[in-house]
Amino acid sequence: MEKKETIKSRINPTTTKAVGISPQKLPEDISENEQRYRELVEHLPLGIAILLDGKLMFLNISGALMMAAEKPDDLIGRDFMDFVHPDYQDIVSNRLLRVQHGEVAPASEQKYIRLDRKVIDVEVSSYPFVYHNKPAVQIIVKDITEQKESRLAIKKSETLFSQLFHVSPMAIAMLDSEGCVAQVNPGFEKMFGYTFEELKGQELNQTIVPDSLESEGNDLNTLISTQQVVRIETKRKRKDGVMLSVIIYGLPVHFEDKTIGIFGVYVDITEQKKVEEELKVRNTELDNFVYKVSHDLRAPLSSVLGLINLARLPGNDDNLKDYFSVIEKKVNQLDHFITDVLSHSKNLKLDVIIEAIDFEELIDQTFVDLSYLKGAEQIKRAIVVKGCEFFSDRWRIAEIFRNLVSNAIKYRDFNKFNPEINVTIVIDENQAAITFKDNGIGIELHNLEKIFNMFYRASEQSDGSGLGLYIVKNATDKLRGEVQVTSKPGEGTSFVINLPNRAPVLTE
Repeated sequence: MEKKETIKSRINPTTTKAVGISPQKLPEDISENEQRYRELVEHLPLGIAILLDGKLMFLNISGALMMAAEKPDDLIGRDFMDFVHPDYQDIVSNRLLRVQHGEVAPASEQKYIRLDRKVIDVEVSSYPFVYHNKPAVQIIVKDITEQKESRLAIKKSETLFSQLFHVSPMAIAMLDSEGCVAQVNPGFEKMFGYTFEELKGQELNQTIVPDSLESEGNDLNTLISTQQVVRIETKRKRKDGVMLSVIIYGLPVHFEDKTIGIFGVYVDITEQKKVEEELKVRNTELDNFVYKVSHDLRAPLSSVLGLINLARLPGNDDNLKDYFSVIEKKVNQLDHFITDVLSHSKNLKLDVIIEAIDFEELIDQTFVDLSYLKGAEQIKRAIVVKGCEFFSDRWRIAEIFRNLVSNAIKYRDFNKFNPEINVTIVIDENQAAITFKDNGIGIELHNLEKIFNMFYRASEQSDGSGLGLYIVKNATDKLRGEVQVTSKPGEGTSFVINLPNRAPVLTE
């Protein structure tokens, strides 16, 4: 090759340095010197080669095996650059040139191509050498393919672990062998509100473990440090003091049969626990609902059937028209109950539909719809609405007012000649503040906390379903609002309802 001839022409034999064989004049018995060299390097676990004019002049057994040859003679005399990967040929050529000029080339990583065409990673050191009184190059080669593959596998594992650790939505903490924080991921910082800098080197018992559960935290660390994998459902505390329901998975980290740390994973189940509690409440309500519905449906029907049987008795000379009025009352009672049950079901299932609300029109219509109730014509009403336009769910707001007005009529004070309902509504861009007052019989203090319960009746005057105020509360909740009640027996009751104004956002 032209490049090799150039290298040879620039070599000055008198300036070369040798490693293993002196650069001074060689003994006449060259074969004896070569024999000693061969015995020295033949069985080394490294590849040893001598290059003269770019060709392989000597190769030990380890070098031959490294290049997938059966014996060194299979490679002797071949151009060394045939085995250098194309990506490294320029680099290797320059190194060999410098070495032939007397430089020592320190170890560097290269790639060789074996006889079976497999590419291997090698670490190569090159030294000036004298071979048969000619300047040559001695190379020492170490196969680092497995080492690099192992390093790459470790790096991949570390990268995968690092990405899993940092992007996991779950809170993960790494504790050292003393149980102190060595690392936490962003999920942990988000869940508990602490930064890694605030937690580093501290015990978690000092931060996220509630005081009442400190012994549990200590026991947990002890269990894990004894090489047990732990799963526990418990409580932990955020930086702001909010308690979280969590599932903790604790795993010991082992090295050479010793626990060197603890890997803790925290799963926030706070919302799940809330749903479970809500489900328990709903199941209880459902049981009560089934019982009460069956009872309240049968009661008026039983009364009607009783009157029918009474009318059929021989010798009964009662005025049957009196029976009709009782039957009509029971049928209306049954109809109202079914209406309330359907209203409750509709409130649970119907999506919230946002539209503009005209409170005055809606309240007027409510009084018209309830005008059939006994005593409705006696009610004096005062309605005041002020503020901006309001948007919400018309059907649910109508249900709220239907039940409030119905209760105010039913539970008016018969000893007062001026039963009244006062409604004041103040609207701004954020909410509607609704105040609904009556001067009826009022509610005893011990009953106030129960009036929003399903089927609860707080008055002896009650002949309703017991669902009215329950529907008011649930409809308000559906609208993301709040309802409060105050009452005094003999004076009346006041409801304050705040509903968010869900006006559409205008864009330019």
